[in-house]
Amino acid sequence: MHKALRYPMRMTVRCKSQLIFVLGGASSGKSEAALRLATKGVRPTVSRAFVATGQALDKEMAERIARHRSSRPASWVTAEVPLDLTGWIERHGREHRVIVVDCLTMWLSNQFGQGRVDAGIVQDMQGVLGAARRTRARIVLVANELGMGIVPGDAVSRRFREVAGTINQLIADESDETHLVVSGLSVRLK
Repeated sequence: MHKALRYPMRMTVRCKSQLIFVLGGASSGKSEAALRLATKGVRPTVSRAFVATGQALDKEMAERIARHRSSRPASWVTAEVPLDLTGWIERHGREHRVIVVDCLTMWLSNQFGQGRVDAGIVQDMQGVLGAARRTRARIVLVANELGMGIVPGDAVSRRFREVAGTINQLIADESDETHLVVSGLSVRLK
């Protein structure tokens, strides 16, 4: 939070958004780390939103979503937003001081499922980041790091990994903080 003095002794407080990026492998503890970072130093009465991008398309995913939902305190507002993150942040971003978006890799998968073109997806992510910066919220974005594994065997999977890498680099560049989570341990990279 930045403070600016106005003459003759009137204090004006300028608030700005804070963008935190949390990435790591599957089941690495990213979500838990994101919730910790999101609420660190924040009063319990502050409005919090959890934006879930997963879709319950099968029983396993429905159970996973239910498990994640039950792990959060009831004070969190949960929104299920599989595609239009920019629109949700523009409509609701000013209502909440803390927002966690989990997970951008699932969001990317949803975009691929809609037949979206790579450049359009990257442009959409730029829109998400722009909308996030126009809020006064602490926004924590969660994504998988896919670039540390083997090269995928098929063209679609390689394309997915490339777009995920491009999006992750874009977010890391724009973020105020970037954290890598491995085996439940978080390392701040930026």
